[in-house]
Amino acid sequence: MISAKLPVQYAFIIRVFTALFALLLFAAGPAFAQNAPVPVFVADVERQDFSDEIEALGTLQANENVELTATVTELVTRIHFEDGQRVEKGALLVEMDTAEERALQAEEQSRLEEARRQVERLKPLIARGAASKSALDEAELELQTAQARMKALDSRIVQRQIAAPFDGVLGLRNISEGALVQPGTRITTIDDDSVMKLDFSVPELFIAVLKPGMSIEAETDAYPGEIFKGTLSSVDSRIDPVTRAIAARALLENPDFRLRPGLLMRVRLSKNPRQALLIPEEALLVQGERSSVFVVIPGEGDSASAKAESRTVEIGARRSGEIEILSGLKEGEQIVTHGTLKLRPGAAVIVKAVDSGNESLETLLKQNTGAEE
Repeated sequence: MISAKLPVQYAFIIRVFTALFALLLFAAGPAFAQNAPVPVFVADVERQDFSDEIEALGTLQANENVELTATVTELVTRIHFEDGQRVEKGALLVEMDTAEERALQAEEQSRLEEARRQVERLKPLIARGAASKSALDEAELELQTAQARMKALDSRIVQRQIAAPFDGVLGLRNISEGALVQPGTRITTIDDDSVMKLDFSVPELFIAVLKPGMSIEAETDAYPGEIFKGTLSSVDSRIDPVTRAIAARALLENPDFRLRPGLLMRVRLSKNPRQALLIPEEALLVQGERSSVFVVIPGEGDSASAKAESRTVEIGARRSGEIEILSGLKEGEQIVTHGTLKLRPGAAVIVKAVDSGNESLETLLKQNTGAEE
């Protein structure tokens, strides 16, 4: 019976020794780390200009935009523009048939001249007492009536001529010569795109921040990497009760006419500008509610190695790739950005490269290689 129990006892003893050996290795881990410096990449803690950002989506529209339509039923006789043409205010774009109006105008012109001559003949006769005042009044009334009819005919001719209401770019032409247009028939569009309006909405929480005249930045996927700057021009007088957002409008200069109406843009507004300590986002270690970084403490002697010190920090706002530090760090200190997974508090480190925030990881690795060579 004793020989039958020996394998079980041996197995238990082996498990105990295995567990003890694992504990010894775990306890010895920091000592090994201290003996073998860990290669790391570091970044300097810097104080930079910083502000909280408000982001929103907006849609562009032209500063002025109109759909040019016909106001009468008439035949189109001449077209003076092409698709996408830039025109100046008053430029004649479309002519319609005005033959009848001009014939009536010629007839009315003769009546107008006759009425004017009649008035001129009666004036000296009235002075000599050879004509009555009522005859002169009747002649003057006929002159005024002829002048009114001439103005009416001029107006009918103007209705049959479509001109540019302001400087701008025309859209697609929707009619051809010889077409019969009716009131409301769309001829083309015209946009004043020298300045663009950017309409967007932000939560009511930021209503106190929105001040006409403040600067904004906008981006669009149509021009990757480009930032278009503008100025907030106006804020709506009402908050949407459903979305709890308020509409705002910014103006963007468009000297090269690249921005088009309808373009979707991402808007950024800044508030609370200040000087803040910033660190790269990858340097931050989060464990539960604790946020910390590894700070590189230089060695005191020539042969002493630098050490990694775990430092609890209080974080503030974030922006792309960077975090604001409210407390726990000082300007000029160096923090570990790459290599934190191998570090323990007090571990020896060797700095392989300094990350300035503009280099990729591949570039830092090449920098490391060049340093070793």
